[in-house]
Amino acid sequence: MKFSSKIEQCNLSPIRKFYPYQVECKKQGKKIYPLNIGQPDVKTPEAYFEAVKNFNAPVLEYAPSPGIPEMIEAVKNYYHNIGIDYETSDIFITTGGSEALQIALNCILDDGDEIIIPEPFYPNYNTFVKVTGASIRPLTTTPEEGYHYADRERIEALINEHTKAIMFTNPGNPTGVVLTPEELQLMVDIAVEHDLFIIGDEVYREFVYGGEPLMSLGQYPKANENVIIIDSVSKRFSACGARIGTVITRNKELQAHMMKICQARLSVATLDQIASAALYSVSSDYFDAVRAEYKERRDTLYRKLMEIPGVVCKQPKGAFYVMAKLPVDDTEKFLVWLLTEFEDNKETLMYAPGGGFYATEGKGKDEVRFAYILKKEDLERAMDLLAMAIKKYNETH
Repeated sequence: MKFSSKIEQCNLSPIRKFYPYQVECKKQGKKIYPLNIGQPDVKTPEAYFEAVKNFNAPVLEYAPSPGIPEMIEAVKNYYHNIGIDYETSDIFITTGGSEALQIALNCILDDGDEIIIPEPFYPNYNTFVKVTGASIRPLTTTPEEGYHYADRERIEALINEHTKAIMFTNPGNPTGVVLTPEELQLMVDIAVEHDLFIIGDEVYREFVYGGEPLMSLGQYPKANENVIIIDSVSKRFSACGARIGTVITRNKELQAHMMKICQARLSVATLDQIASAALYSVSSDYFDAVRAEYKERRDTLYRKLMEIPGVVCKQPKGAFYVMAKLPVDDTEKFLVWLLTEFEDNKETLMYAPGGGFYATEGKGKDEVRFAYILKKEDLERAMDLLAMAIKKYNETH
């Protein structure tokens, strides 16, 4: 049988493919410090579970295709509180940020199109883009420059007749890069001047550690026709399993096209929407506490990394990831070795190898992403294990 040439170009997740090694490692009685997946350990607000307990409708009905009114209103109020006012029709509730990306990209990309994305980037962008028939035109950055990408000359050099959009995560996954207001304005200006869509994956918006105000592409009205915002409750409220996301645009023509897909997939889960809407009732104290906790973890991980000879890394400004260059020949091979051969007192660690975060062949081979989703003491131990492992690995390979 013949399969889609588009799906055959896609790969399995470079983050999740090491799960079998993880299972085998645990069978051997080893403890693993998992820094590979961005699954927060912060407690989900109780409001979510209370909304589930209080749901007593006699029939669990289909939800409206764009989302239930309560969820859309919760999103509207959230944005209003950070100074952005949307109409109800601008907001579409989706099954996680992943479906938000899929819907948006399927509406704007076609065979042969290109989308500019700074690399390293969230690996699933590869799949979401390739199944549309388009391709990623990578804007390559380096650990030595702190993965900086907001540079007009470098971006405009990539724009051609096939370019349809620019997309980036801000704050960044996997890099932790946070654009300044001036840099975000530059990205908007480039998109408007070249008549491109600009897609802001803003699911980590709350996680900034320098006291910056929360930023969004929605704050630039001159780009109303260009801007598409991706959002989610997953990271903001530590509710990854809720699978509730949002795609937002003021572009009326794009809204009409997105509605076609929303109606074709019928609706997003009703009960998860009701529960997720309740999450938006939490006070700002919740975010203050979570932000302080992640800042301490970031500082801990960065400090410990900088104690390891040969590591190249700049302090991330947001999200909860650190991207770093390690003094090893191949971080994928090193990870397999960590899970199959290395241990210290029956303990080892996991990370996400850097190669899967690039579109450019061969890039990221000596880089890794760490998710600082463990408590401070565990992060310190994990980095001590890393230092020991690098030394031992390089002595034997």
